[in-house]
Amino acid sequence: MPKTYDPAGTEARWQAAWEQAGAFHPDANAPGEPFSVVIPPPNVTGSLHMGHAFNTALIDTIVRFQRLQGKNVLCLPGTDHASIAVQTILEKQIKAEGATKDDLGRDAFFERAWAWKAQSGGTIVGQLRRLGYSVDWKRERFTLDPGLNKAVVEAFLRLHEQGLIYRGEYLVNWCPASGSAVSDLEVEMKEVEGSLWHLRYPLTPLAEEASAVGAAPASDHPLDHLVVATTRPETMLGDTGVAVNPSDPRYAHLVGRSITLPLVGRQIPIVADEHVDPAFGTGCVKVTPAHDPNDFAIGQRHGLPQITVMAKDGTMNEAAGRFAGLDRFEARKAVVAAMEAEGLLVKTEPHRHSVPYSDRGKVPVEPLLSTQWFVRTEPLAARCRTALDNPAGPEPRFVPERWSKVYRDWLTDIRDWCISRQLWWGHRIPAWFVVSETGGVITDATPYVVARDEAEAWAKAEAQFGAVAQAAGRPLQLEQDPDVLDTWFSSGLWPFSTLGWPGEATAAGPGPGAAGEAPQEPADLATWYPTSVLVTGFDIIFFWVARMTMLAGAFLQEADPNQPDSADPASPDAPARERPVGGRDSWMPFRDVYIHGLVRDENNRKMSKSAGNGIDPLLLIERYGADALRFALVREVAGAGQDIRLDYDRKSDTSATVEAARNFANKLFNATRFALMNLGGETPASLGEPVPAELESEDRWILSRLTRTSTQAAELYGSYRLGEAAKLLYEFAWNDLCDQYIEWAKPRLFGDDEAARTTARRVLARSLEALLVMLHPLMPHLSEDLWHAVTGAEASEFLALQRWPQPDPAWLDASHESAFQFGIDAVRAIRNLRALSGVKPSEKLPIGIHTPTAARQDFVIANQGKISRLVGASELHWEAEPSAGQLLGIVDSDAQVGLTVPQQSLDALRERLQKDLAKIEKEIAGLAGRLANPNFAGKAPPEVVAECQANLAEARAQAELVRGRLGELG
Repeated sequence: MPKTYDPAGTEARWQAAWEQAGAFHPDANAPGEPFSVVIPPPNVTGSLHMGHAFNTALIDTIVRFQRLQGKNVLCLPGTDHASIAVQTILEKQIKAEGATKDDLGRDAFFERAWAWKAQSGGTIVGQLRRLGYSVDWKRERFTLDPGLNKAVVEAFLRLHEQGLIYRGEYLVNWCPASGSAVSDLEVEMKEVEGSLWHLRYPLTPLAEEASAVGAAPASDHPLDHLVVATTRPETMLGDTGVAVNPSDPRYAHLVGRSITLPLVGRQIPIVADEHVDPAFGTGCVKVTPAHDPNDFAIGQRHGLPQITVMAKDGTMNEAAGRFAGLDRFEARKAVVAAMEAEGLLVKTEPHRHSVPYSDRGKVPVEPLLSTQWFVRTEPLAARCRTALDNPAGPEPRFVPERWSKVYRDWLTDIRDWCISRQLWWGHRIPAWFVVSETGGVITDATPYVVARDEAEAWAKAEAQFGAVAQAAGRPLQLEQDPDVLDTWFSSGLWPFSTLGWPGEATAAGPGPGAAGEAPQEPADLATWYPTSVLVTGFDIIFFWVARMTMLAGAFLQEADPNQPDSADPASPDAPARERPVGGRDSWMPFRDVYIHGLVRDENNRKMSKSAGNGIDPLLLIERYGADALRFALVREVAGAGQDIRLDYDRKSDTSATVEAARNFANKLFNATRFALMNLGGETPASLGEPVPAELESEDRWILSRLTRTSTQAAELYGSYRLGEAAKLLYEFAWNDLCDQYIEWAKPRLFGDDEAARTTARRVLARSLEALLVMLHPLMPHLSEDLWHAVTGAEASEFLALQRWPQPDPAWLDASHESAFQFGIDAVRAIRNLRALSGVKPSEKLPIGIHTPTAARQDFVIANQGKISRLVGASELHWEAEPSAGQLLGIVDSDAQVGLTVPQQSLDALRERLQKDLAKIEKEIAGLAGRLANPNFAGKAPPEVVAECQANLAEARAQAELVRGRLGELG
């Protein structure tokens, strides 16, 4: 072995070896209980951030442990095509060249997008490799791969056939920057400092209302206007009503009358609606059904017209009258100015409020009426709610359990999902419009067919519209929907589309196989679905987790046995019924959902681009190694779902937390190097198992500790208590094996007694080998390297594919562990006492260990020579009580240790303690004086005063400690 640990070289070497050997490329037909994870696919545009590193460390720890349990493990990687992000990048490039995507055309744009993906889209994949991700790179997926695209098309068709996908005009969140609809979950609410404008809306004079309705309503009230408040005055141009609460006595007499809309002149009704809060503002609400979701609902209830006054690029359209062509924010200023000029602006108030922003476009979204494709979500959500209430246990099981409520709440309060996006890069919607029916253009009334490909679309269109078109003397003309699907639609299929769903042929209709042929279930799907666990952050429970469960319920759920089935001769024309996949007992895409927290910065703040406080994991990998970063991140997890804080110095790009993990790696390396130098060229296999009759005290102790640690670590890993597993193994490696066992066993390893040396070698080799296996999930590269050095394994063998250690249960000995722990504590107390007394390390002294417990006395007697060597004793004696003249130290409530120190050493110690006390008392006087000074106590910043008080309390505690030591000396 080299003299020092080189993480960069070690990690690169083993990453290459694992991948070249296909170490993590499992066979679906191999023995072993299946265990599978599909990794959350990062955006193809992304680069590694600390959230990726944390998620990767957790997933890889879990899957590497399961391999060591002998399971047939698949960890499947992939990336998401990131429609909006990629299109934004490409459009900027094209714009810099003085062109637009329309100048290129769709086909050329797609070619350019694929070329960009080939050149730049692998950045995040290469960075994930550097972390030592034990995924099957041969099965790597991309959401626009042909197989996944086929799954998306099939899913769209089946949902449409079930009436769960429909096309309609509804209010959607529109992003003017990207020119696309965005879902509710792609909207980020931001607090902004804005204004609240109070506007006067004149009541229409009764005479004008009479001419409109034929009779004048009676009125004894002199009120001639209403006041409404709005944060978006430009939308008033599309108002079609004013609403008040039906129980509000201030306006009850006005319900049914009308307002003359300022700047426009349109008469709009006053309606009564329960949605209006009479206590908010004036109790009057302007109603703009085409530009606000709540107003849309009010308009639906009262039959109000929908007037769109804004174009999709964020400018005002012709319905905005004299404001047409203005940008929406310019129009806002112009409308306010016009209202003020007409004396209709009552007041303007500062107003902090939440504004919905497009997560991708980074601009405020506009609610706009638009014809889009939607998924009817309630039937899908109902299946998931039922699974969550499964009497046998919730499906899926959330860890920690509290997140199941968040998941349930979202499934309970759910809107239909807008899945169409006005983009080119993505899965094109598999719908073809029969434009020959509507003058060659796509309109809201154009009929359409949904098909797997263009040939199938033509066949369907011919069957449905061919005769009519022929009779009318016009040829059929089809045009595919230009829009693409929301990226979350394809991501929602990820747990089963990546495993080969829907297979080579589809039961619902013709596919790559023969017409009507039953689907050939892919071996991967049959073996590894449902997946075992999903590891993800809480922030995408809505975006992703719920959508995966809903879509799995649509395609992989066991059907109602009463539903007609084409397999039944009595119902040959019925659609085929979906069966449970692979004979499994659940359609749910994952059995467990492990929700982890956030990685927070050194000030415990959430990391974000806007705050500029991100920590680059690649910098830390360069400095400390991937294993150190992985171990540091996992060890910081106090409990499932808890946020962790990562110490970081931004001036030097260093982290004390990760440096401590690197120091741990160095400790393991040096301990292994020491072992190899003292194993005489032997390996654990060649040395053989320890012989019980030949074991000495420290051997029995470390083997018992090893047995207990192996059981506990397996339990912790298996229950996702990964941070606790890391802490447990750290303590066993650093304290038990390195600091204690090796130190106690050194005389035998260095000695001439061949039998004693062989026993120590056997125990050390077995303990070290088992430790490396147990640490492998956390520090894979280092453990693999050291394991090969210890075992002498061939290069074609891998620790990653070994089995979890199974120590002999007979090694477990709780009573001996307790006795040996007393020995450790006694040695530590004696060493502390020697340091305090100022005795030279080389000076040997008479030492006593005093305890009335017989078992402890027996331990001291049995290990007298070893303890004497460890503490530098000229003689070691043991009695129940200490003798006079000894310098005493406490082991615990049942034991003390004593040093017989030369008088001159005691005199020197007394003098040093007196000097220390004088110094501390001087500090106490100074601090107390500052606090007694009214100018300081009353005028200094509170935090400065608090620090001074804390320092005074600490100084007084130190003084008491020194006085106690002086009292012991006499």
